Amino acid sequence: MKRLFALAVLAAVVAGPSVVDAQPYGRAFGQDSYQDRRGAGQVPLSRVLQMIAARHPGRHLNTTTGDAGGRPAYYVQWQLENGRVVVFVVDAESGQILGRQGG
Repeated sequence: MKRLFALAVLAAVVAGPSVVDAQPYGRAFGQDSYQDRRGAGQVPLSRVLQMIAARHPGRHLNTTTGDAGGRPAYYVQWQLENGRVVVFVVDAESGQILGRQGG
């Protein structure tokens, strides 16, 4: 799993700037970061995951928080049914998918 994530990140770096100018905080998504950031009017991660699952069947691997174009964002690592791993960049305030890297 770590190898797949590393490949997805490497592919994103090699591809250069994509749909958004992403600057992840590098902080793993966990209980503390969720509680800290949720109070800022953000869409719950559970809702974001449900939305992604409805459009892209697969499974959630990992999530980190960061900044995309000056706005708070979720970086959702997702494994599609075909086994490919993608990272969805989701606006944390609106829940809108801003971009997709990999896969």
